[in-house]
Amino acid sequence: MKPLTEQVHDLLSNTALLGETVIDATAGNGHDTLFLAQCVGPRGKVFAIDIQQQAIDQTNLRLTEAGYNHATCIKGSHAEMVRLLPDNLIGKVAAITFNLGYLPGGNKAITTQIETTLLALEVSVQLLKPGGILTILAYTGHPGGKEEANSIFEFANRLPASNFMFQEHSPTPLVINSPRFFVIQRK
Repeated sequence: MKPLTEQVHDLLSNTALLGETVIDATAGNGHDTLFLAQCVGPRGKVFAIDIQQQAIDQTNLRLTEAGYNHATCIKGSHAEMVRLLPDNLIGKVAAITFNLGYLPGGNKAITTQIETTLLALEVSVQLLKPGGILTILAYTGHPGGKEEANSIFEFANRLPASNFMFQEHSPTPLVINSPRFFVIQRK
């Protein structure tokens, strides 16, 4: 079975098409941001958000080295997407991706939090256009990670089935502290 990160990219590549607008809500080291930039091409627009300057710097470096200049990296909390992004994106975003936990290679004491993640998800479902997809990889091995993943599951199950489809993909084989992979799609 493919690693979860590859499964995420497979799903994103079906909706993050040339010319689309997409968001990497947790830029991290820039891998997903670069992937999205490749998918949407120079006519598309990529917004990458992260609370840590180290993540923004690494993402900008990765994009520059690859020759992509149609991505905008924004230092801030994904919970503040409404304030950080242009006003005209409601209902127009093709794909949004989250990798929750801590910055690989960074300070493991700085992690995503349930409260800010849920605020970001509330905004994200409003930003999605019909057919748009939201992917969430929730890493559970850090303090609060399991609770955060459970909160995401509860959030997704409360979304109206008339407007959204929700799936959870489980890694095989299941191991202690396995990440959880959630997919929400606007109908």
